Amino acid sequence: MPTTLTLIGKPGAVTLDHIARARHALGQISIVTRSEVEWLSEGEACDITLPDIATRATLPVVEQALSPAPVDVVFQQTEHRKKRLLVADMDSTIITCECIDELAEAVGLKAQVSAITERAMRGEIEFEGALTERVALLEGMPVSELERVFEARVRLTAGAKTLVATMRKQGARCVLVSGGFTYFTERVAALAGFDDSNGNTLEIKEGKLTGRVVPPVLGRDAKLAALKNCADEMRIPLEATLAAGDGANDLAMIKEAGLGVAFHAKPAVALAADAAIAHGDLTALLFIQGYKRNEFVT
Repeated sequence: MPTTLTLIGKPGAVTLDHIARARHALGQISIVTRSEVEWLSEGEACDITLPDIATRATLPVVEQALSPAPVDVVFQQTEHRKKRLLVADMDSTIITCECIDELAEAVGLKAQVSAITERAMRGEIEFEGALTERVALLEGMPVSELERVFEARVRLTAGAKTLVATMRKQGARCVLVSGGFTYFTERVAALAGFDDSNGNTLEIKEGKLTGRVVPPVLGRDAKLAALKNCADEMRIPLEATLAAGDGANDLAMIKEAGLGVAFHAKPAVALAADAAIAHGDLTALLFIQGYKRNEFVT
């Protein structure tokens, strides 16, 4: 079955020299006898199609040949690249920040909370317990602070709206899943154009946070369940799904999806994912699926 290597970078980052180096590296692999190149966006992304039967061992050979160029390399089967379901993490994926860290700044605890967040995202500590610990530090915070943080700190990652709009135009369903809070997931989902969202609910009494999360706490297993449930509802195989995230609590859904993408992710997540994007923005997820720049919906 034909396979495709996709080279992706920021605009202007992918050059003819990079393509030549990649093709030369492929030529050193005995099973690869020929390859065809097609620009998805000139200077930004291109496909190198391999008619021969290749394996994932192809990927590190090309990555080494291109190092240290700021170019991401993705290897996959050519057929069925366009996915019908996108399930995406929110914090540090669809948006540029970690909402709980920004809330903690309001009470002078950002450094402490950020350290816990980082350990949880690296998989060094269990997510649910880490979330409970961090939320407890927010006890007594006025609900108005949530609105202030959303308005002042929450920003969509470059390419988020284009990713969602383009996939939805092609009939895909897009769902935002998060271990964060519904106050933010609902607003971010609306801002980016997602079909649906889910997250954890902060307990509020008399206009202030109690420092508790309304059970159950949604984490790694809940994200995986969301992926499977959505696929079941749509009556599509998991091979037709795409999951994207950056932290350890995204790993289960990333591994289970037909295409799992680690987006500017922690090292362990990048190693486990089908594809790792370290340089491009979220439109890279469209290039991975074979979309051309002139097909993007902005």
